[in-house]
Amino acid sequence: MGRWQQLGQWAGLGVIMVGISSCGQSPPADNSAATNTDGSQTQEVEFWTMQLQPDFTDYFNTLIAEYEAENPGTTVRWVDVPWGDMQSKILTAVSAGTAPDVVNLNPDFASQLASRNAWMPLDGTAADAEKSVYLPKIWQANTLNNESFGLPWYLTTNVTIYNQDLLDQAGIETPPRTFEELAIAAKTIKDTTGKYAFFITFVADDAADVLQSLVKMGVTLVDGDGNAAFNTPEGKAAFQYWVDLYQAELLPRDVLTQGHRRGVELYQAGETAMVSSSPYFLDTIAKNAPSIAAVSATSAQITGDTGAINVAAMNVVIPQATDVPDAALDFALYLTNDANQLSFAKAANVLPSTQAALTDPYFTTEPDEATPGDRARLVSAAQMDEGQVLIPAMEDVKLLQKIIYENLQGAMLGQQTVEEAIASAEQQWNQR
Repeated sequence: MGRWQQLGQWAGLGVIMVGISSCGQSPPADNSAATNTDGSQTQEVEFWTMQLQPDFTDYFNTLIAEYEAENPGTTVRWVDVPWGDMQSKILTAVSAGTAPDVVNLNPDFASQLASRNAWMPLDGTAADAEKSVYLPKIWQANTLNNESFGLPWYLTTNVTIYNQDLLDQAGIETPPRTFEELAIAAKTIKDTTGKYAFFITFVADDAADVLQSLVKMGVTLVDGDGNAAFNTPEGKAAFQYWVDLYQAELLPRDVLTQGHRRGVELYQAGETAMVSSSPYFLDTIAKNAPSIAAVSATSAQITGDTGAINVAAMNVVIPQATDVPDAALDFALYLTNDANQLSFAKAANVLPSTQAALTDPYFTTEPDEATPGDRARLVSAAQMDEGQVLIPAMEDVKLLQKIIYENLQGAMLGQQTVEEAIASAEQQWNQR
C-alpha cells in the first residue's frame, strides 16, 4: 500500500519545464489512426498509469477489453510507468510532443503543467452532466485559474488511528476531533500517562501535515496573485498553536528533526496515543506490533473550525497535442465513471471520486463480523463530504512549505516571536 501513501508527495519540477511553455501549439503527430482492409479506420488511445502493474494488470486488461468491445474502431494501448519515473517521462514526452493521449497524474503536478498549456481544457469539452458525477470539491482540485484541466480518479484520505488503552488510562472517552480538543487531550495524556498524544513532523521536506493544519484552521496560504496571505490573525493563531504545544513539552522533541516515519515508530511502540495515517496502516501495525493493533481503532481526521478534511487525489489528464481528442476524452470518462470507479476502489482499497460510487453499501454499511479495516474504510469514506485537496495548486509549493516550517521552528525554539516568524515567512515567500 506504499503507493497510496505517496500521493501528492512529488518533488518540484526540473529545468525541462522551461521547454514546454508552448507545448499546446505543437502539431500533433498523426500516428493514432490506421486504415483497415475494409476501408474503415482504427484509432489508438495511448494510456499511461503510475505503477499499477502487476497488482492491477487483470483489472485494466478487462476494463480495456470491455471498452474496446463497446467502441469498435478504438483500441487502447496501456503503458504502466514506475512511480519514480513518471515525472521525468511525462515532462520529456510533453516537451517533445510525444505525450500519451490519457495520463494518470496527481492534481498538484498536473496543475504545474496546466499553467504551461499542456492539457486539453475540459470546460466546454466535457458536458455539465458528465462533470456533475464527481465530488465538487475534488473537481475543483483539478482547476487552475478557473479552468478545468483534469478528471478526478481515485482518492485516499488519512484517518486518526488511536490507542484505546492509552485514552482509557487518561480518562478520555472519545478521541479528539478538533485541534482545540487535541491540545486538551495532549495535556491530559501527558499528565496521566507520561506519553505523548501524537507526533507531527516540522521537517521541511517531509509530510505536509502542518501546512494542511493551517488551512484547516482557516488560514489562506496565498492570494490570487500568488503572494503570501497567511500573515493574518488566523495565521498567527495557527503558528501560536504549534508554538504553545511544543514549548509546553506536549510534542516529542524530535518533531523538529524527524519525519513522519518517526511518528509511525512511536505509535507502534505504544509511546503515542494517536497517529494520522492511511486506513491501510492498520495492516502494518498488525504485522509489526500486534499488541498495539489489538487496542487500535479509527476515528475521523482532526480538523479545525473549517471542518475541512484533507484528501490525496489522483486524476487523469489529456495532453493538448493528442490527435484523438474525442476518443481520449471518451475513454477518460469511461475509466472514471461511477461503475468503474467503484470497481477499482474495491480492487485497490482506495476511495472513488464520484458521488454515486460513494453511496454504495461497501462504503456506508458495516458488514457482519467487520474487521478494523472495514471500520476504517467507512470512517474514511464518511469524510468525503468535507474532503478536499487542501494545499492549492501552485508552483513552488515545496518552497512555501520550507519557508513556513523553518520560520515556525524558529518561533518554537524561542529564536523569534510568532509575529516575527510569520512576517519573516511572508517576506521570504514574496521575495522568492
